[in-house]
Amino acid sequence: MSFSRFIAARISFKSKRTFSKLIVRIAIVGIMLGLGVMILSLAIIKGFKQEIREKVRGFAADITIYRYDLNNSFEISQIVEDNAFIKRIKSLPYVAGISAFATKPGIIKANNEIEGVVLKGVGEDYDWSFFSKTLVAGRVINFKDTVNEIMISTYTANRLKLKLNDKFLMYFVQQPLRKRKFTIVGIYDAGVEDVNKVFVISSLSLIQKLNNWNPNEIGGYEVRVRDFDHVEEYNQGVRDQMPVELRSYTISENYQTIFEWLKLLDANTQVILALMLVVAVINMISALLIMILERTTMIGMLKAMGATNWKIQEIFLYNAVYLISIGLLLGNVLGLGLGWLQYQTHFFKLDEASYYMKFVPIQFDWVDVLLLNAGTLTISLLVLIIPSMLVSRITPVKAIKFK
Repeated sequence: MSFSRFIAARISFKSKRTFSKLIVRIAIVGIMLGLGVMILSLAIIKGFKQEIREKVRGFAADITIYRYDLNNSFEISQIVEDNAFIKRIKSLPYVAGISAFATKPGIIKANNEIEGVVLKGVGEDYDWSFFSKTLVAGRVINFKDTVNEIMISTYTANRLKLKLNDKFLMYFVQQPLRKRKFTIVGIYDAGVEDVNKVFVISSLSLIQKLNNWNPNEIGGYEVRVRDFDHVEEYNQGVRDQMPVELRSYTISENYQTIFEWLKLLDANTQVILALMLVVAVINMISALLIMILERTTMIGMLKAMGATNWKIQEIFLYNAVYLISIGLLLGNVLGLGLGWLQYQTHFFKLDEASYYMKFVPIQFDWVDVLLLNAGTLTISLLVLIIPSMLVSRITPVKAIKFK
């Protein structure tokens, strides 16, 4: 063990000075709270983004393709289903699946109440994995059943006082006015207000009949990709395969409000990380300065015995490493412990109408945890080099007299 490390270990762990011990403990607590809050902040923000993104993706797919025209309503124009185009899209290595769909606005009348909704019609190749997880009651629709089956959200069911297996009339404003009787076979809770308030789910063939379309005419395609982080890049690749009469939009364009909100969360996280790091560093600077002032006599004696300024600085920097390491260890226990507890118990609840979920989500990324630990240690030590230079201003003669 080097001279600097030996002295640093002695004053760190065997010091009997009560005032410096108090300051050291405050500094350790500052590091602990700072790192713990940073770990929890990143885990919560990543959990929020992952949960909300997956909920929206589960319903709306990553890329939506439909006719290129000036129609911005839910009553989208029909296109002819192109098997060659579908085959080209499926052959792209980043595409996980593609399915046809159509939408049509309608008005539900039930129990003397009315509610405007959008009927989304899907085909037999539709990926039901999302609805299988979000079903509150019942099942998904059966395409072989001759009855007009429909799935509605918990929001719509509560608004219209409907329950599983109830029947109701839905009106479609067109010439001539049309109405259909539906049977509720499933009630879902997508966890996203923009979906729950707007959409009900039925078969694509029903919309084809209502619009007098041919069996090979559809509203558009929904494309799911394997890696959402590159969806913009993949969207460009899909566009390269599309006929000129089609256009495509990513899910972040279709649900711009939600994804802009998620971007704001990133900015909030950066502010929290910066503030917590500043607090931790200020605590350590205060502790280091007080320890240097309390050890003025020791510094003077070491200088009198030939120790250089840098050797003495090393003592206090090693001392800081010991204290920061203890703070980091406790901070990891605090942050990871509280995060694991929330992940297992969902103890902290949320208002689903405001936050799109019922509890605070947690998603740990071990790379983030390691980077936070390494960054906190490195930045703290780099900042502490400046106050440690105070030892160079202490002369042996005055220091030995100092009491």
